Amino acid sequence: MVSAQQPTPTPEAKANARPTPAAVVPAEPFDRADVRSMAAQCVALDTESGLIEAEMYPEHAPESVRNFLNLAATGLFDGTSFDRVVPRFVIQGGNMWSREGGTVTREIGQRARRTIPDEPNKILHERGVLSMARGDEANTATTNFFILVSAAPYLDGKFAAFGRVTKGMEVVDAINKAPVSEEKPEKPVRIKKATVTPCPAKTTM
Repeated sequence: MVSAQQPTPTPEAKANARPTPAAVVPAEPFDRADVRSMAAQCVALDTESGLIEAEMYPEHAPESVRNFLNLAATGLFDGTSFDRVVPRFVIQGGNMWSREGGTVTREIGQRARRTIPDEPNKILHERGVLSMARGDEANTATTNFFILVSAAPYLDGKFAAFGRVTKGMEVVDAINKAPVSEEKPEKPVRIKKATVTPCPAKTTM
């Protein structure tokens, strides 16, 4: 006979006794990297129009750079496209849903919704600069970034500029000059492969 003080456990009671643990966020290559080690890394975007190479500025925007390096190193940029193009202004990429077919796995969808803090800084939004795209609300940057083809001083101190193109601005220009309709390219240019590699050693005179 079971006493009142010791009720027979039910499946519901057992489940309540063991709350579901919070989802574990997978570790990414640059999660613990310091500013110096991130600054030593460059990113190459092998696109359908050619190669774009960029250096990073983690001393000004550490979390933006960390996020960008992680996305590149884990292959999440591979197969995405520059799906927003504003002539004489920017090309924008990093949209996880811009893959052919527009479908993503549950894991990629969760990663695509992860936000990072705003990091406005002293880097000027000049031609060749990479910066994080975001919504109207603060701290809403995720995976989307843009590359400027001309200066946009009204973005200075408001958006997180985090890198600069070192090679391949002719590729950026070609993507920017392709036909568009309301900022949507008629034929979006895909990133075939994104690669993180140590930056070439800078020579001094």
